[in-house]
Amino acid sequence: MRVARPRTISEALSALDDNPGSQLLAGGTDFCVEVNYGHRRPEGVVCLRRVAELRDFEVGEGKVRIGAGTTYTEMVKRLSGVLPALAAAARTVGSPQIRNAGTLGGNVATASPAGDTLPLLAALDAEVVLVSSKARRVVPLNELITGVKTTTIGPGEMVAEVVVPRISGPQHFLKVGTRNAMVISIASAAVVVDLQAQVVRCGLGSVGPVPIRASRAEEMISEAIDWDDLSAPRAALERFGDLAAEAARPITDHRSTADYRKRAVAVIAARAMRRSLTRVT
Repeated sequence: MRVARPRTISEALSALDDNPGSQLLAGGTDFCVEVNYGHRRPEGVVCLRRVAELRDFEVGEGKVRIGAGTTYTEMVKRLSGVLPALAAAARTVGSPQIRNAGTLGGNVATASPAGDTLPLLAALDAEVVLVSSKARRVVPLNELITGVKTTTIGPGEMVAEVVVPRISGPQHFLKVGTRNAMVISIASAAVVVDLQAQVVRCGLGSVGPVPIRASRAEEMISEAIDWDDLSAPRAALERFGDLAAEAARPITDHRSTADYRKRAVAVIAARAMRRSLTRVT
């Protein structure tokens, strides 16, 4: 097997062009498991850990640009002030060793329904920057991820960065698993309250083949909130959870039943919304 160890994005893309059957490797937290079980046998590997420019991030006035090589640990340490829900999601991922290795770009490119950063990125209408040796293109997350571990990333392309709007207001991420730590989510939800636009954004994970926006729940609670003191009726919170559950498209598998996933997402969506408010009436 051919192994390339580039130090720049340009070198990484050249390595992909030279050996199109190669697999990009950042943290390897998903890929190495598949190799160990014999599910993947790539012709080569392009290791990205030495590509420092993939770990850059920039907090601007209106947008936050996060390099694809940013690890979960770095998200917790460096982005908790500006993207608290992303930091909260990163904090729930695996063990410290996994958080030190796994990356945002890997979570996006793997496109697992249980990807912990994806509900928040969906709620924020994240854009993913893809680069190849020939072009650079920006793809909305909802167009990038098309199914279970299926994306529109083309041959010779790699995720360079993820761009999200910088929003002023509370953010929360919650998930349900079979235990309290080091667990794949059964259901997850991210809630973002945009104080300037006076709207609520809600993304759901592990309850469909792709990250889901709970649009009807967003519209209902945005109208129900008293934006002067950031309060909402208790009945509106319950309705918010119910509408989030209606948006879900879960399956029954070895980790949970579809019915339980629907109930779980209703509870955690309402709970995240409640924690985003200063008062419930």
